[in-house]
Amino acid sequence: MAVSKQYAKRHWVYRRCEHAKNHALRYAQSLTESTSFHDQVSAWIFATGVTTHVLLTASLKNPTVRQRYLAVRELLVEYGHLEFYETLLEMLACAGISRARVEHHLAALTAVFDAAKVVVKTPFSFASDISDSARPITIDGSRELIESGNHREALFWMVVTYSRCQKVLYHDAMVELQKRFSPGFRELLTDLGITSYDDLQQRTKRIEDFVSQVWRVAEAIMTANPAIED
Repeated sequence: MAVSKQYAKRHWVYRRCEHAKNHALRYAQSLTESTSFHDQVSAWIFATGVTTHVLLTASLKNPTVRQRYLAVRELLVEYGHLEFYETLLEMLACAGISRARVEHHLAALTAVFDAAKVVVKTPFSFASDISDSARPITIDGSRELIESGNHREALFWMVVTYSRCQKVLYHDAMVELQKRFSPGFRELLTDLGITSYDDLQQRTKRIEDFVSQVWRVAEAIMTANPAIED
């Protein structure tokens, strides 16, 4: 009976990791040239970020949203795979970005966030994240990450939020407001090496190959996790 329970638990964790892996691939495969640029960026950033969920799930940790990179760094330290962390950041294209640049982009994001939360009308699934109530988490939370020395880790949710703000402006704002805030979005992405759909396409194809590396680390974590006995 005990063996059966242990097998069932390992199988359950394995299936959850597989689900997270497939989720990342679905985001990557959802990239299409026919959509708006901000939606293309969203497909890439979530495909990249969800790879951390594969690792967090393997350790039976909660797959966090905004602070997923902090959580996965702690996990990799715990299991002796810290060297893989820089690889994760390289996939996000933020491994070498400076704190000053992230602070610069946060200032621009703050401005577009405050504009978007006023005009948002379309009932997007994420609309509550672009609001006064979410500002302490989205904007102030990003500032706290930067001030604590985790400026690279702040970028994931900053890109997500910037893309969502651009989507709000695209649907609900006057053209003049869209033009005002588009350059800042492009500047942030340029710092991440993204200037076009072709760049995003190359990045998502890399993710499809990268998940095999993530999976090997996840399997090592599952094997070493004392809560998942053989």
